[in-house]
Amino acid sequence: MTEDAILEYEVNNMRVLARLKNSFGEPTWRDPLPAVDELVSTILSQNTNDRNRDLAFHALKAHFPTWEEVRDAEVERIITAIRPAGLANQKGQRIKTMLTQITAERGSLDLSFLQELPLEEAREWLLRFKGVGRKTAAIVLQFAFNRPAFPVDTHVYRVTGRLGMRPESLNVEKSHGFLESVIQPEEYYSAHLNLIRLGREICHARKPDCENCPLNDICPSAFTFS
Repeated sequence: MTEDAILEYEVNNMRVLARLKNSFGEPTWRDPLPAVDELVSTILSQNTNDRNRDLAFHALKAHFPTWEEVRDAEVERIITAIRPAGLANQKGQRIKTMLTQITAERGSLDLSFLQELPLEEAREWLLRFKGVGRKTAAIVLQFAFNRPAFPVDTHVYRVTGRLGMRPESLNVEKSHGFLESVIQPEEYYSAHLNLIRLGREICHARKPDCENCPLNDICPSAFTFS
């Protein structure tokens, strides 16, 4: 891609994000979770909604007061606790295996060292675990450590394609790196949250509410959905 094309995306994205911030305000997510909590919570969130994720996460914490107890528990007990999140057999085994691997490598479940690692090293360290993709790694880095990583979930992916914030043909994996390159790092936090809000409240997957979208005058996809 040419420098001119990259610059065009940067300018467009600055305009889009400024308009979203003007409409939705400066977003604030829940209080930051410790890194292991954020990591487990994000694994639980895969292929489910926030309500079910939270039910499973709080049930897990109620059954096991510490992550060391989760790590050492029989996997069937973990599966039972997280069943509200769906795919419990898969997620339960992945969580237990990941906690075991972290302990074997680091000697404990303290992930504070990721704050000091170069960003790409920290990202690659997280990506080694089964069930941890680029979205999960970016969420941990951004929300647990306030590091410049831009998570692309299903809402962000859909909305950025429709708004022309990235090449529409770009797949999810490549969209993480591309969007990080054409959005200012200091905007990652608010951009992620406001794009998710736009996707949930207005730019729905099947029938977007273009008429009430604050971006309908600059969106290349506006009013093209029947």
